[in-house]
Order: sequence, then structure tokens, then C-alpha cells
Amino acid sequence: MESFIKTFSQISIKDVGTVGGKNASLGEMYNLLASKGIKVPNGFATTAFAYWTFLDFNNLWEPLQKLMQQLDHKNYSNLRQVGAIARELILKAEIPDIIVKDITNAYKQLCGAAPKPVAVRSSATAEDMPKASFAGQHESFLNISGEKSVIDTILLCFASLYTDRAIKYREDNGFEHSKVALSAGIQLMVRSDIASSGVCFTLDPDTGFKDVVLVTGIWGLGENIVQGAVEPDEFYVFKPTLSLHKKAIIRKKTGSKSKTMCYKADSAEIQNIDTPEDKKRQCVLDDNEITQLAQWSSDIEQHYKCPMDIEWAKDGIDGQLYIVQARPETVYSQQQQYTAAQYILQKKGDVLVQGEAIGTKIATGIARILQSPADAWQIKPGDIVVTNSTSPDWDPVLKKVGAIITNTGGRTSHAAIVAREQGVPAIVGTGNATEIIKDGMSITVSCSEGQQGFVYKDILPFRKETIDYNSVVLPKKTAAMLIMSDPDLAFKLSFLPNDGVGLLRMEFIINSFIGIHPMALVRYNELEDPAIKKQIDLITQAYSGKQQYFIERLSQGIATIAAAFYPKEVIVRMSDFKTNEYASLIGGKQFEPTEENPMLGFRGASRYSHPLYREGFGMECAAIKYIRDEMGLTNVKVMIPFCRTVEEGRKVIEVMAENGLKRGENGLEIYVMVEIPSNVIQGEAFAVIFDGFSIGSNDLTQLTLGIDRDSNLVAGLFDEQDPAVLELISEILKKARKAGKPIGFCGQAPSDIPEIATFLVRHGINSISFNPDALLKGIENINNAERESIFQVIQDIVL
Repeated sequence: MESFIKTFSQISIKDVGTVGGKNASLGEMYNLLASKGIKVPNGFATTAFAYWTFLDFNNLWEPLQKLMQQLDHKNYSNLRQVGAIARELILKAEIPDIIVKDITNAYKQLCGAAPKPVAVRSSATAEDMPKASFAGQHESFLNISGEKSVIDTILLCFASLYTDRAIKYREDNGFEHSKVALSAGIQLMVRSDIASSGVCFTLDPDTGFKDVVLVTGIWGLGENIVQGAVEPDEFYVFKPTLSLHKKAIIRKKTGSKSKTMCYKADSAEIQNIDTPEDKKRQCVLDDNEITQLAQWSSDIEQHYKCPMDIEWAKDGIDGQLYIVQARPETVYSQQQQYTAAQYILQKKGDVLVQGEAIGTKIATGIARILQSPADAWQIKPGDIVVTNSTSPDWDPVLKKVGAIITNTGGRTSHAAIVAREQGVPAIVGTGNATEIIKDGMSITVSCSEGQQGFVYKDILPFRKETIDYNSVVLPKKTAAMLIMSDPDLAFKLSFLPNDGVGLLRMEFIINSFIGIHPMALVRYNELEDPAIKKQIDLITQAYSGKQQYFIERLSQGIATIAAAFYPKEVIVRMSDFKTNEYASLIGGKQFEPTEENPMLGFRGASRYSHPLYREGFGMECAAIKYIRDEMGLTNVKVMIPFCRTVEEGRKVIEVMAENGLKRGENGLEIYVMVEIPSNVIQGEAFAVIFDGFSIGSNDLTQLTLGIDRDSNLVAGLFDEQDPAVLELISEILKKARKAGKPIGFCGQAPSDIPEIATFLVRHGINSISFNPDALLKGIENINNAERESIFQVIQDIVL
């Protein structure tokens, strides 16, 4: 005989048709993943049979079917009216006593001696399948206590099968309304209202990069994160080194967390209060908790054998973490990752607002400022919705928009999730979009420029390129590598055909992710300007110390790129700011000398052992050491720029060893840039103390020809194909081969000028590194050069 109730201990993933995807998943994890240490609060679920019996008892089959037949299936003009009548029919009905009795008994067994608060969640019997998630379509209710309250709430769950959004969702996905049942899951309450909660994805939800777990979190109940009402904390954890028990948190971002949703005293009534200032700055999880959630998420993914979308909650009473929901991720798990559409903005305009970019697309259209879904009548297909935040009630509205812009929210907010599912760009967390953007304004939404998205005034031109990476064949002999600097683009660019990163510019990370002069952090107490000290205090307030801020931010920026391309090599060039560039950092003017020609002055290797910067370089070394030794990213190699003499190279290597970066230890390799004619002339001597070379063609051309490339007067003489430059390149290639040391080339020339690619390949270059937008053309040029080289060898033999 079919039952009205199933306890979690009786439920597995095979019971989707009986208790819906949400409850089936909870039962599966409760029974089979406890051995992994994963905690799922106990509970029970009403069955589909209980729902069908409820309909039979109240003679609701026919009225509900007739209502659905009356629905305007083309324009859904009467959706709100039909949904309201359907819900009213259910709410006026009664749950039969025979079902009430079983629910009451199950609740008593769950609670024990005294009633306990529970969460009552709706779970549709077609829910949480990979191609139809039903996520957020039905209602959930928290902190429900007492038998009568539980019964009344289950009736509310039944009624939520006919919310406007649920009706529209079934219509869009081809589900017959009368064949979908509603199961109510009753689960012991996790008191996250006095702690924290959040969401985990077992891939990066914006790019589909599968080697990370994204953990997001806020203070209080999770509804704020779903609605996008607050900007959450974000933590990326790298799965390959997590499995090796390394310190696998590669990125942290502290969100504003401006609101905390909690209960009013002794009540199920919810209030959204302002988060105290100290808690806004504090992360909702410590490193051990982040790691634990990432490991649980990875275990859940391995169990289900697909990427997962997971909800977690921390109990403020027992201090424990719990998993309260897990469903298959429904966007990137369904896509082919080696075919990509690349959007390129061809012209930039005035920036109206900016926020977090969701996706990588560009859209143009008319802005519509909406206060609520009731304003949906204003929307025409392709319009761009601008609003404070969205919730599942917005789903029918968002089906036809060209892009979404919100004031609040983060990467796991409702607006972000819907945008990904609909395949449209979104920019969330702008702060003031509804104030700055005017209704009816023509705008361009660009999510193609990294994690930061921009809303530009007017319709701007852009182009779309579809690339099938499967058709790109990497060169056989010459590695095709990337030049990179922006961690925000790392996951996206990792899908390009490549052999790793041949040049990672550290100074970009220092400039964009740190912003403070290293020595202003080391010698903070010596700062003369109180305003600068105050600015530094504000930026570093969440960190244990000023130097720790620098080391942590730098290590996370580099680690994000190293993880994206792991286990391929990533060659990190130590900082190569010039004095005028260093001086522009916060606090920099006090620590930088004024030079007439910074291009030829105090830069690169000369800084690293000098008293003016030695301690700053020590922090750079500390970051690299942490990345390699603690985080386990041993694919990171180090490169020294602008090293004028062999003796200067020896000093740098000594200073690095003093800071824990000993050449050869834990496989550490140290390369040197070939940018100065002295590097070529003394090539054999440099090869003794360094593990490899990389030719920096811009500086080498400049210093060979005596041209200041910043001068417009002589810029026309700058020529990387000049015989003198080519002769030096040929000479260092010969010396590197003789010494058995790898040598690469960094620069635009081999993609722009096929003859240079041919020259480098013929002379035995090991790798060529390209900017991302030039990589595919560069690969083509290398392949052509390798074919020409083979043909030339054959000709030489024949002749």
C-alpha cells in the first residue's frame, strides 16, 4: 500500500517521482553521505500519493484542469488571475484526517519530547532534474513550530504548485499541470538566522570552469542571497589541491552583506535588519569552514556524478555547518565548453554604472526601470530590465528581456541565476542603477571585460565571434602560450587552446588588486601623510596586518591564474613597475625617487636587493612561496625582469633564497628576461645561474636601436624585424640551445608578423606567448612556420 509519509531514512534519489527532486536528494545525502561527515538535518516528506489523495478528497481535479485550459497560452494575459483562483481553491480545501494523522505522528517522532521548529519546503515531483530545475518556483517556510502550524504550512506548499511563476515554468518546459504533484519536506530547523548561510557551486557558474568550488555566504537566512538583496562573501576553492589536503582557497572576496534576515523574538515572522558595521567587514566563514564546505560539495558532486548547486546553513546554537539542499547545476553542465561565442566591444562610451558581470555577453537595448513584476506590461522583447533586485516572482517577466541590471546582489543572486539560464548578460550589485539610468534610455550592457561589468550610455557597436576550439590544432614543437595579468579573466581564458602562461605580469595584480605601495605597508608607521594612513587603514581593516594584506591579495591573484591553467606551467614575472608607476600607488610618492628616464632607471632586478625595495620584494617572495608550498600550485615558475648583469642576477637569487625561494627546492625554476643586449652578450653566464630565458622583444628592440618607444618623434623607427634585433635574438637562441635551457618569446609580433614567427621557429624557439586576442592567429602562424621549416629541411636534404 502506498504511504502518505516517508522519513528521510526511507528516501533515496530513486524517489523523485514520490517526493520530488529536493526531498529525494536530501534523503539520498542523509543516508549515503553521512560517512563523509556531511551533515543533513533529519526530516520527513509527504508523498505524491498524499497530494493526489488531497485532490481526490476535495474534488479538485476537474476545477484545476478547467482553469489551466482557460489560461492564455500565447500571451499569458490572464496568468495572474488563473493562478490566484487555483491557489484559492487549494487553500479553501482540507487535508484529510488520515493524512493529518500520519503527518502529526511523523512530526512527533522527529521532534521527540517537545515541539521543535522546522523548515517546510515544497518539492515538485518533476523538480531538480538536470534540464528542469524548478528552483525557486514553489514556496518554502521557515521556523514553523507545532502540529497545527505544520499542517497549515503544508497546505500553503500545496497551493504554491500554482504560483504564477510555477505555472509559467511548467508551460515553458512542457510539463502537463495535472501530472506534477507537490511533496512537502519537513526538516529540523538550522538556526542560520543567528549565524550564516549561503550557496555552493561545484564549478564556476559564469564560465563553467569545473576545477573550483564557489562558496558564497551572508549573515542570517539565505533568502537575502537568493533574492540578491545583499552582496555576499565569495570564496573559490581549487579542487585538485583540495584533494591533496593543501590550502586550496585561491580567492576571497568580502561582500558588503548590508542586511541580515532573521526572526523576530519568539516568532516565525521575519525581519531584515541592518548588518552591524564590524560584521560587514568580517567574513561569514573562517578558512576551515570554507574548506569543509568545499570538500562536502566536492563529495556531493562525485556522488551524483554531475556539477551541483548546493545550499548550506550554519547553526548559531551548535555552531555546526549543514547541507540543506542540493540539485544539479542546470546551465554549464548542459553546454559544450569547447565551442564559445566571444563578444568584442568595438567602441567604448560613457560608463553609467558598473557592477559584477554575469556571463560574458554584450547586449544593447532600451532600459526599463521596474519597481516590481506588476510593471511587466512595459516590457517589450529585448528590453533591458533595471531594478533594485529580483525574486522568483520575476521569472515570467525575465523570459523576454535582453539583459538584467540590479542595484543589489552577487553572483549567486536570483537575477544572476536567471540570467545564466536565459543566456542573457546581467550586471548585479551596481548600487545605484535605478537612479542613474533613466527609463527609455538606450544603453549597452557589456559583460565581456572580465568580472566587472559596465553599462554604457547609447547603443555601442560590438561583434560576436563563434569559435570552435576543437578545430584548433596546437603546434607540435613550439608551445603556444598566453600573456596574462587579470585574474578575473583566468577561468574564461583557460578554455582557449594553449600550452600554459608564458608571462604573468605581477604588477597588474599589485595595481588592480592591491593598490598600495608595498613599502607603504612595510613602513606604515613612517608614513608622513595622515590621510594616506587613514586610506590604508580602511583598505586593510579586514586583515591581520598590513603586510599580510599584500601577501594574501597577491597570492590569491596569482593562484587564480595558476589554478585556471594547472598543471600547465605559469611563468610569473616579478614586479616590473618603473619609479613613476610605483609612485602612483597609494603611499608611493614617499618611497620612490624622481627619475628623468624611468624606463632606464630603478626597475626590475636592480630593485630587489636594494634597501629602498628589498622588504617589498620579500613580500612578493612570500606570496610565491605560499602559492607553491602551501597551496600546492607547483606549476608556478618565477621570472626576473630587466636584469642588467650576471652579478645582479646572483644577488637576486640570493635574496630570493633568504626569503624561502631557493632555486631547485620543491622544483622551483627561476627564469630571466632577455631585454637588454647584455643578456645576449653574456648569455652563457646567465644560463649558469638561471633555469630558462624569455625574450622581451619590446625592450630588446628599444635598447638595441636606442629608441624610446614612448616618444612619438621616433616611434616610427621601432622595428622588431630590424637585422640588428634579429641577430641578437638568433644569438641568444643559439646560446640557450647550447646550454640546454628553455627559451620563449613574449610579444605581439609573431601574431602580427608571420615572418617573425617563421624566424623564431626556424631558430629553435621553445615557446611563444601571445595576448589572448592574438592567440588563435599566433597558433596559425606557428603551425605555418613549422610546416615551412619542415619543407625547408626536406629541400636542403634534396639539394
